[in-house]
Amino acid sequence: MESITIKVNDEMAEEIDKAMKPNYSTKTEFVREALRDKLEAIKKTDSWKELHKFLGKSKRKTTDEELEQIREIAFNKLAKERGFSD
Repeated sequence: MESITIKVNDEMAEEIDKAMKPNYSTKTEFVREALRDKLEAIKKTDSWKELHKFLGKSKRKTTDEELEQIREIAFNKLAKERGFSD
């Protein structure tokens, strides 16, 4: 495990203390969870950007049913690649 040291100003330290009290026993636990949440948000944003590249790229007309099937396949593939599903 790698150790990372950070410094925050007094105001942020107080905000962290207030925010962590009901759910976290240590600042380390709080910061780890915050980092996990941020990394997950980045993965989701990247996935949406990847999907958005294909918007309007089709040259042929497709039915609503075909579009729904394609969306589901694409979503499942990206979710698996990004670790959001098994």
